Amino acid sequence: MRAAVITAPRSAELQRLPTPDPGRGEVLVELEGCGVCGSDLPVWQGRPWFDYPRAPGAPGHEGWGRIAALGDGVRGLAVGDRVAAICYRSDAEFDVAAADAVVNLPEELDGQPFPGEPLGCAMNVARRCDLAEGQTVAVVGVGFLGALLVQIAARAGARVIALSRRPFALEIAREMGAEHVLGVGDDAALAAVEELTGGELCDRVIEVTGRQAPLDLATQLTRVRGRLVIAGFHQDGSRQVDMQLWNWRGLDVINAHERDPAVYAEGVREAAHAVAAGALDPSALYTHEFALSDIATAFDAAGERPDGFLKALVRP
Repeated sequence: MRAAVITAPRSAELQRLPTPDPGRGEVLVELEGCGVCGSDLPVWQGRPWFDYPRAPGAPGHEGWGRIAALGDGVRGLAVGDRVAAICYRSDAEFDVAAADAVVNLPEELDGQPFPGEPLGCAMNVARRCDLAEGQTVAVVGVGFLGALLVQIAARAGARVIALSRRPFALEIAREMGAEHVLGVGDDAALAAVEELTGGELCDRVIEVTGRQAPLDLATQLTRVRGRLVIAGFHQDGSRQVDMQLWNWRGLDVINAHERDPAVYAEGVREAAHAVAAGALDPSALYTHEFALSDIATAFDAAGERPDGFLKALVRP
């Protein structure tokens, strides 16, 4: 098989390697594609704590495809099943996954891309938000995950305010159901939300950027006894929070990142059923596709986010 190998920061090459055999309780997935995640970027860009070269296919973890082989002891799955797989070397033509980390895709999704991990993440974040009809919900940061959360909140009957620094992202947020869209490049966003809510601010605020300034803004937008949900990927250093404001307003603060593999898989399963039923539609959010041989360009695009960019898919 061919697999992408990050040999050094901002350097990748394709290598030919033996196709792995699945072990006991595992399946081999022939991949149709893999999404590029924001969490891939530190590995691509380089950090002092990473060693290179990275493992072949790493850090791809948004893969989907068809089961090519079963390991011993696998039940309930069959060769040829189309699945989303939560495994971590999917920037390749094949990857091995634990059987309980793959989710069968409904036949309604045949032919459609399905990067299961981020779609499942959106479902899990939405569950932690405790969304309800009539709430005012602010989504701070409209990338792929933020846009999905705008759509989920709007379809739950919430009044959604989307905030982003990118005009294209704000257009997408409107398409996803946001009632109001605001730029976050200056201090006017808080005043605008205060005006829109009659000074009450927002019942739910979801921070999806992973950066300090939007985290500060998200805190300011959350009403007394509201819920602040941290969905951004804060992995590039420490953060400061306004504990005085958190205390004074009595906020519920939720870290919406999951670590239980079973919860991950259940989120993917819920997303698959939601997309198949038409309750969730991510199709407009897959904005860029790249061949596996062009994965360096895919990583760069995810980092630079040119106009019109939300999600890159890499196709073997």
